[in-house]
Amino acid sequence: MADAAYGLWTLVVLNTALFIAFAAGFFHPRTRRDWRATGAYSAFLVAVFTEMYGTPLTIYLLGGRLGNQVPLLNDTHAGGHLWNDLTGWSGDPHLSPFHLAGYLALGIGFWLTAAAWKVLHEAARKDRPGTTGPYAWVRHPQCDGFLVVMIGFLLQWPTIPTLIMGHRPGPPVAALRPSGRRR
Repeated sequence: MADAAYGLWTLVVLNTALFIAFAAGFFHPRTRRDWRATGAYSAFLVAVFTEMYGTPLTIYLLGGRLGNQVPLLNDTHAGGHLWNDLTGWSGDPHLSPFHLAGYLALGIGFWLTAAAWKVLHEAARKDRPGTTGPYAWVRHPQCDGFLVVMIGFLLQWPTIPTLIMGHRPGPPVAALRPSGRRR
């Protein structure tokens, strides 16, 4: 590798464990579907952090095809920020519009998850459903928070595996309506 930013397997394990532990603190899977969602989120994190600090698979796969058209695409840490390479951003990749938007999405996702957890915890203490705060706007704000976090990572560090895992058809429109309401 041309850069010491790769092959840092300790950071892969540490970051993956940290984000999975954060998710486990809010989301306690019980059903088979819950465990599948948790597994998919965990796989997404493994893919992101493996490419971020371990082995830049996407750069290797795209480097041969795009190497001539995108001269910045190389196996350095700065070369791993594909949105910057594809748009020609030549400044610090951590200050690019994509990275800044990713920071914003990560912050919003973590805030939404924490705000929803607070409402849900209070509602459970009073033995009633959570209907205030984020629950007044969306049915599953914690899941939405994790989705926004995933989008933040995709803005900062898009990779072929994470783009494939992050792409999922949305729910039918009927599933988005609050229960009990008809249009």
